[in-house]
Amino acid sequence: MTKTTLLATAAFALAATAATANDPDLLVFDWSGYEEEGFFINYAEKHGSGPTYAFFGEEEEAFQKLRSGFKADVAHPCSQSVDKWYQAGLIEPWDISKIPTYATLADLYKNDPTFVRDGEVYFIPADLGMTGLAYLADDVPAEDIASLQVFVDPKYAGRTSLPDNVDDAYALAYLATGTADWTSATQEQFEAASAWLRQAHANARAYWADGAELAQLMATGEVQIAWSWNETPVQMQADGYNVGFQREAAEGSSSWFCGYVNLVDGPGSEEKAHDFIESFLSAETADYIVNEWGYGHSNTAAMGAFGTELLTEVGLNDISAPQLAQLPMDNALREQMIQEFERIKAGF
Repeated sequence: MTKTTLLATAAFALAATAATANDPDLLVFDWSGYEEEGFFINYAEKHGSGPTYAFFGEEEEAFQKLRSGFKADVAHPCSQSVDKWYQAGLIEPWDISKIPTYATLADLYKNDPTFVRDGEVYFIPADLGMTGLAYLADDVPAEDIASLQVFVDPKYAGRTSLPDNVDDAYALAYLATGTADWTSATQEQFEAASAWLRQAHANARAYWADGAELAQLMATGEVQIAWSWNETPVQMQADGYNVGFQREAAEGSSSWFCGYVNLVDGPGSEEKAHDFIESFLSAETADYIVNEWGYGHSNTAAMGAFGTELLTEVGLNDISAPQLAQLPMDNALREQMIQEFERIKAGF
């Protein structure tokens, strides 16, 4: 190994290990925010504390850190990254006999060949949410958020924000250019989405990496319109801000789901890794994630207990508009998306 490689590996490890330290036998590589106690209530009751967490900002960053030698036990990618991580040899199967609540998941999750291969489960869906148009309702009239073209409207130049996340950004761009199913997207549709995203980039004040960062941008009035996870409007409304969440723009909105993978050669306890997943799939976690974050949960039995009024309030209701589901897509096209997104953010 060269000196350059050693330095790069050390830098990746240092960045990834900015973590919360609790149970030393389980390291969870996750999105910031998921270290909150509501996500591991039953695990903490059993083991005396929550896991130790290390964080990533987006999935390509997480992938590169793991490829560069960073070690953790469990990680939290979203559905469209699973095949790439599997092909890279980063993940191994779960022992479903140790995760009884897996039985509550919908069949569409348990039968998907991207997640279940030769009877072995490589990905356990855990949380789900929506990406839509968040806006300051006191400043933005309703007619302006009737279309996603507001992101390229000169009226809002310097007042919009986009996610620093390739999948959410391209979900917006595909919808805005008339494609609501990216699993069958053509090269021509990809190029149209990329051209539109360049226009939206030119209008954007900032890219946000997590919900807290976006909330700060909107709370100051610096950003009036954002392509946002439903977490941000839910939490800002709870804090007294008049923030709307538009999922029924003419071109639609997007849905996503993420989950947990069992990382190869994890340094901690396999038993505790399985205990953690069983805890995350619990009704207690479902109650927390819906009420406090506005996200959905893969435990269908637990989700069935929530009323329509609450689900509508947090933005999980059915809508009368197109909805681009962020499902696994062609790997070659997604790699193009990743490369082009970096070029767009750099101004090219």
